[in-house]
Amino acid sequence: PRSPKSRGRLGGVPVKPVAALCVVIVGIVAVVTGISKSAPSVTVSVRDFLLAWQVGDYAGAAKLTTGNPVTVARALKNAYSQLGAEDLVISMGDISVHGSTAQAYFHASYDLGRGGRPWQYRGQFTLRRHGDSGWQVQWSPSVITPGLGPGDRLAVLTTVPGRAPLVDAAGKSLIPAWPLMEVGVVPDQVRKPEVTANALAKVTGLAAAQADEMRAQIVAAPPNSFLELFKFQPRTFSKLRAKLRGVPDLRYRRRIEPLFSSAAPVLTGTVGTEAARVLVTAGDPYRPGTTVGLTGLQQAFQSTLAGTPTTEVIVQNSAGRLVRVLQRWQGKAGTPVRTTIDGGMQQAARNALANLPFSATIVAVRAGTGQILAVAGHQAGGMPAVSPLAGRYQPGQSFTIVSTAAVFSALPHFSANTPIPCNRQSLRFGGQTFSNVPTVKLGARKFSVDFAHACSTAFPALALPLQSSSALADTAQRLGIGVAWQLPIQPAPFTGSMRAPSPGNSGERAADMIGTGTVRVSPLDMALVAGAVDSGSWHQPSLVVGESEPRQAPKGALTSNVIMQIQQLMAQTVTSGVAQGARVPGATVSGQVGSAQIFGHHRLRAIWFVGYRGDVAFAILAFSRGAAFQPAVSIAHNFAAALRVSS
Repeated sequence: PRSPKSRGRLGGVPVKPVAALCVVIVGIVAVVTGISKSAPSVTVSVRDFLLAWQVGDYAGAAKLTTGNPVTVARALKNAYSQLGAEDLVISMGDISVHGSTAQAYFHASYDLGRGGRPWQYRGQFTLRRHGDSGWQVQWSPSVITPGLGPGDRLAVLTTVPGRAPLVDAAGKSLIPAWPLMEVGVVPDQVRKPEVTANALAKVTGLAAAQADEMRAQIVAAPPNSFLELFKFQPRTFSKLRAKLRGVPDLRYRRRIEPLFSSAAPVLTGTVGTEAARVLVTAGDPYRPGTTVGLTGLQQAFQSTLAGTPTTEVIVQNSAGRLVRVLQRWQGKAGTPVRTTIDGGMQQAARNALANLPFSATIVAVRAGTGQILAVAGHQAGGMPAVSPLAGRYQPGQSFTIVSTAAVFSALPHFSANTPIPCNRQSLRFGGQTFSNVPTVKLGARKFSVDFAHACSTAFPALALPLQSSSALADTAQRLGIGVAWQLPIQPAPFTGSMRAPSPGNSGERAADMIGTGTVRVSPLDMALVAGAVDSGSWHQPSLVVGESEPRQAPKGALTSNVIMQIQQLMAQTVTSGVAQGARVPGATVSGQVGSAQIFGHHRLRAIWFVGYRGDVAFAILAFSRGAAFQPAVSIAHNFAAALRVSS
């Protein structure tokens, strides 16, 4: 056993080693009654026995008992090891003498490690006077602790509760049961616990201190049952299997548990177990069954989901059966965290993205509340993943929802019927060249037709009336772009941004009008924009039921007239415009499309569909090697067709 500095104390008072025995005990109260002339030797005998026991001089302590010295020394040593103790402090108590017998009391405090409270109890033993030999402790296992009998052993049972799930709005778990591999031991079949623990720690990357704690767990655990030491995803287990074969006395067990999989992984995040790097780096105590949230909601609600372990100091018989519980520290089960996710809608989003040859994401929100209903993503081989919450992308022409609302707000006489030409593939304006990507050339048509076909070259001229006003920035804010808000998730979602153009720079303002300038948004930002149009006002997003985040609000809502006109334009884009592929028979789907460059990936473009059906607003972003809107429009059709929504 380890011998920390505090093990050289009796009752918390520093003492010299047991061999000296010429120690003046200071600060220890021992009330002795019924003492004869030889009574002082009773105090000395009690003191010497307790001191030798405390500092780990088990052989010295055994010599002061009536038992077999080897048997007693082994019992004292085993008790310390079986408990996985890190320290022991013993204080003397009362001593009563009755002729040739005496009764001594003491207070023991075992530091069981694991970051928990110490095990403290009041013990007692009998002493007998044996002529010139003085007083000896009448040996029995109950000297160590009351209730310990012949053939019994001590053990510490730490039961870590199963991790509670993250659930959807209906209470159904978002974390389905999934295969995993448990690596462990049967303690009484481990020949050398220290060797096994050190070898396994090396394979899994634990620190030396954590390896020692694992050894203590093996020694202290019930001897005849499987002790799980690590949980691994099957893929991780396969990578480590060859190295694990070199660890002596390991056992393996295949299990099905709700731990590593998720119906909404972007939101729920990931879970690590006993060998998680965050635990190793932080130096947390090693404890079998530990789970830790690494990202997402699993990380944000770690303490709620994980609960706290129950720890018991128990007595077992030689067959490993429970005899009695000496001490219990009751833990607490984890509590499920209820999210706003709609399970059916989440599955519809996943189905709409399944097996695509390109990366894409869907974010859906409840238009009138901002509740996040679904977040799904798909990453194709050879392409980067799309970040639905924290990504910062140019929205392309889908941002014309915002800029058109700004024009309607600033120019009362402007309407969807106002003729705005879209007769050029490219247009030079404000020192910049604007092109229709993908190609569109409509001639001199009503503005509603330009909007429905996402004509980029129709918008630069509309930037001129806004040149001296803040209408575009104000409208963007009213629709939530740049409004500060938070969700209980890491990495923190991006809330959108747009820089103010240089004074008099009409080219910069025109670029922002078509979402290819300084505007940056996430798919969630644009889903909220669609929700604001659908419901009439912007709502801050929420993800966890009952969690009260500081509520933020934009400067003010758009007028009902402006909202109504945008709604009509978005409906026309789907009924007769470029997004006709999103139509769903018997239902009204509204939206706008967009195409923009992805910086850092020159061969890819961001293709958008931003819209709503009923009270469900959503944004779709697909990465494409072409400029056509079809990838996002096709996903929008599949997703919208699967929705069951309120009108």
